[in-house]
Amino acid sequence: MKTNWLASPPLVVAYALAGNVRLDLSKDPLGNDKDGNPVYLKDLWPSQQEIAEAVEKVKTDMFRKEYAEVFDGDATWKSIKVPESKVYEWSDKSTYIQHPPFFEGLKEEPDAIDDIKDASILALLGDSVTTDHISPAGSFKADTPAGKYLQEHGVEPKDFNSYGSRRGNHEVMMRGTFANVRIRNEMLDGVEGGFTKFVPTGEQMAIYDAAMKYQEQGTPLVVIAGKEYGTGSSRDWAAKGTRLLGVKAVVAESYERIHRSNLIGMGVMPLQFPEGTDRKSLKLTGEEAISIEGLSGEIKPGQTLTMTVKYKDGSTETCELKSRIDTANEAVYFKHGGILHYVVREMLRTA
Repeated sequence: MKTNWLASPPLVVAYALAGNVRLDLSKDPLGNDKDGNPVYLKDLWPSQQEIAEAVEKVKTDMFRKEYAEVFDGDATWKSIKVPESKVYEWSDKSTYIQHPPFFEGLKEEPDAIDDIKDASILALLGDSVTTDHISPAGSFKADTPAGKYLQEHGVEPKDFNSYGSRRGNHEVMMRGTFANVRIRNEMLDGVEGGFTKFVPTGEQMAIYDAAMKYQEQGTPLVVIAGKEYGTGSSRDWAAKGTRLLGVKAVVAESYERIHRSNLIGMGVMPLQFPEGTDRKSLKLTGEEAISIEGLSGEIKPGQTLTMTVKYKDGSTETCELKSRIDTANEAVYFKHGGILHYVVREMLRTA
């Protein structure tokens, strides 16, 4: 099924019992009882009196008892061997949690920010790209980059679980970034899923694989998108994965506010096309080289930057972009390479 809906847990159960979401539960039955009589949602839904009686049975003493023992744990919890160390001891064997690389090479002071020169386009996306398109939470198949990684580490497909359950392992989540089976990269004709064109060779490959090849070449990356980029839930990995793939900037027509903020928090610059300019008016195919000037100066909220598009035939076109760093605090976070780096440096400074 290509469409999805959100509903309260009781309604999810009701529709599951009915086996069909194309019902009007105010008048259509969920099914029949053992005598063949129709059963409606109103027959199952508790009355206000029943709810009040259930609430009345919940006593303060129940919470006091449970929370008094919350740190004790059961026998299984108590049997876990804990190393005597002030810091967490990461296990290389774990496929659920790995030491993330966000602080590798962290210096006491942040490096100066450079302009983006001759970046490749990793993905050319349309309108209403959601955070689930960018970082899906569901299951994945054996032939995906995440599936191949887990199999290489001894995990069978039946034990893959989901992206959401493995969000503590950046190796899985990087491979799942832009990997939603419904995402459409306009660099490819009629292809659905997390694929792109690796421009130097013209090959079609998984977005993760292409990003790693670009990293090997030292090529910066950008993502180009339409309106309402990052809609949906404020999924942190939608920004974390984007950063780890090597994306320096996203250029879109508009943003969902929380994802815009999350991108800045991970050191990815959100830029906005001016009214009347977009990927279509610029005739972008994804094979262009993108340069963005104005980052090497002082980072200020709402500043104007210049994007230069170099086409395959050698011609160029420029347009102005608006920085969607909207506040002074966001400018500080971006200068530090993200809010994580800023916080760590502040802790070191005040220690």
